[in-house]
Amino acid sequence: MNTCGIIAEYNPLHNGHSYQLQKAREQTQADVMIVVMSGNFLQRGEPAIIDKWQRAAAALNQGADLVVELPIHWSLQSADYFAKGGVQLLHALHCANISFGTDSAEGFDYAAFGRFITSHQEELDAAYKMHNDPGLSYAQKMAAILASDYPSFAVKKEQPNHILGLAYAKENALFEQPMCIYPIKRLKSKHNSTELTEEIASATAIRQAIFSNKNIEEVVPAKTAEELTLYQVSWGNYWPLLKYKILASSLAELGEIYQMVEGLEYRLKNKIKDAANFDEYVELVKSKRYTRTRIQRLLCYVLLNLKDKDIKNAWQDNYLHILGFTQKGQQYLQQEKKTIHWPIVSKVGQTQEQLMSLAIQSDNIYQLANCQITEQNFGKFPIRI
Repeated sequence: MNTCGIIAEYNPLHNGHSYQLQKAREQTQADVMIVVMSGNFLQRGEPAIIDKWQRAAAALNQGADLVVELPIHWSLQSADYFAKGGVQLLHALHCANISFGTDSAEGFDYAAFGRFITSHQEELDAAYKMHNDPGLSYAQKMAAILASDYPSFAVKKEQPNHILGLAYAKENALFEQPMCIYPIKRLKSKHNSTELTEEIASATAIRQAIFSNKNIEEVVPAKTAEELTLYQVSWGNYWPLLKYKILASSLAELGEIYQMVEGLEYRLKNKIKDAANFDEYVELVKSKRYTRTRIQRLLCYVLLNLKDKDIKNAWQDNYLHILGFTQKGQQYLQQEKKTIHWPIVSKVGQTQEQLMSLAIQSDNIYQLANCQITEQNFGKFPIRI
């Protein structure tokens, strides 16, 4: 079977995502659409607005054939690591093509960019070491290097989908048989636009509308709109827990948290009593060097008690947690499973508990947001559509 993969969050799934699934299938002539989807905590350091099972069901209803969870040690990361985890999972599933939305100019050759990066890695690393402005993040330094030395591959801050596409292309090029790349031009709405316009709106605008009790029925599938009436999760649900965790932890304990570098634990401690809510706290802690997104991810690590050693150990334990499939998706899994070298998890029990320990730990905390959120792992079977 011909396959096409998409790496997604669906927070929540909206009409633009439905369009992407449809166009990706058309362009690649895929028999099976595979979605690698983040679990309950997301790349920009946020909890998912509804849980991974509801979002997986929405994906299956809108054209996906197989939905596999992107584990938290990859999903809650900067773009490079997020892309690395997602691309690895698609290759493990023997996916032939990859598609993603883009906000770049038409005609950008992502495959050529991937080959360029892999063949110039030493030069780029050397340029990065020379770029010693301590006020810039890794992404900002790399953008500056590309703009000055390789202008044909320059990136703009306001093109987040393009930047993520570059990360996918770079990781894909590392494989002996890279997937064919099919970028799909993003329709109308910009990534972080806050406007609800016609039938296409950004996930950011939709979440804001939901939290403001505005009608979203025109911009999301009917099933998604229905699911969102049950509950919605935001950082506000966890603010008391986060505040307690930071106040109760010693500096040494905070220092063990993943990505707690350059004395950030002191900054977190010093500002915690000055903030009335989560948004205020992030504004107090962030800086030019440590962006809002970077701080939000760090606070997720604190909330979930994810330590440096935990994340790095988890990178060595690959697995495929199946969230759902159609009949065709199930058929594909049956066809390929003998040559898939990663453990395939279709039901979580004691055998898988150690392998998926970080996901289980994080999902248990996710459930604290609302009593409507059911058990996320044990005894759950893949959704069948």
